[in-house]
Amino acid sequence: MLSLAAMFAAWWLLPVQAWMQGFTGWIEGMGVWGVLIYGAAYAGALVVLFPAAPFTIGAGLIYGFWGFPLALLSATLGASLAFLVSRYLVRDRVARIIANRPGLRAVDRAVADEGWRVIALLRLSPLVPFNLQNYACGASSVAFWPYVAATGFGIAPGCALYVYLGVVGRASSGGGALRWAFVALGLVATIAVTVLVGRRARTVLARKGVDAAG
Repeated sequence: MLSLAAMFAAWWLLPVQAWMQGFTGWIEGMGVWGVLIYGAAYAGALVVLFPAAPFTIGAGLIYGFWGFPLALLSATLGASLAFLVSRYLVRDRVARIIANRPGLRAVDRAVADEGWRVIALLRLSPLVPFNLQNYACGASSVAFWPYVAATGFGIAPGCALYVYLGVVGRASSGGGALRWAFVALGLVATIAVTVLVGRRARTVLARKGVDAAG
């Protein structure tokens, strides 16, 4: 919730809206190529540990509700690439980092015991940062395709929330009171579902010894 508050503050205090309008105009003008470029940039950003939220919000801002499948596929692709980088290129380094962080050690043990089930719960909960999860899972024993499926399923609620924030930004450039009421109601409902699902996931993870990535 703090990250959401920071994003709203940046939207009103900085010329973020003007920046995004210029960027969205450029991407939209490229048609199908714009979709492919955006998806590739999103996936690549996750591999280099750039936060996913700005790209997810941007997808809603540029493409409206169609930004949801784009963001979901791009985030899953980026998470999968980071997993492969961790497993085949930097696994030993990631393993040393995990060994020095009790929270990540707990995640590693839980993933080893439960596999994709814990990964899905981690994706639903903000306990462990998304990018850290990708690399930690790559250094674990979980198989690739169950990881991909659990990731796609687990990130869907959060992805929907951030895309909706982008839709709100898109609606702010025009529309009457009725449209704003519809958008606001949908946003509140999406936040409520995301929070409830996240709390349930945190409760289950806590029983498995995963409290935070300390």
